[in-house]
Amino acid sequence: MPSTNRPDVPTAVPTSALSSVEPTDTAGRTTISSLVVQKIAALSTREVAGVHALGGGVSRAIGAIRDRIPGSGATSTAGVAVEVGEKQAAIDLDVVVEYGARIAEVARDVRRNVITSVEQITGLEVIEVNIAVNDIHLPGEEDEPESSRVE
Repeated sequence: MPSTNRPDVPTAVPTSALSSVEPTDTAGRTTISSLVVQKIAALSTREVAGVHALGGGVSRAIGAIRDRIPGSGATSTAGVAVEVGEKQAAIDLDVVVEYGARIAEVARDVRRNVITSVEQITGLEVIEVNIAVNDIHLPGEEDEPESSRVE
């Protein structure tokens, strides 16, 4: 029986193994910066309903200041820490959830969205997404840090 190991015929490969499948005759090497993974994780986290912001109080205040500086970049990665290896990535997120949102469901949706986005865009296997819900955003609560009494 002839072998079906042809490039034009798909073979069944488990999804978890896709990031480690590389041709043996590559013409070079591709590296993915941790900043790339951070940005993808930040954007995919913000896409989930119930997420108000990323980061704790201090990192959000610094991010608000950074966003006002021209040329500082539009995508803030505050609240996102990553470890990127050759074939795998691990992601830690600090999240602020909207009041009334079901935290367990928001965390599940964030985890699913981040894993899907990072794996599809980079080809890296995401081995874990740790989520810390550090605050809850109340209706009417200001996003801006309080100004100092002294000018």
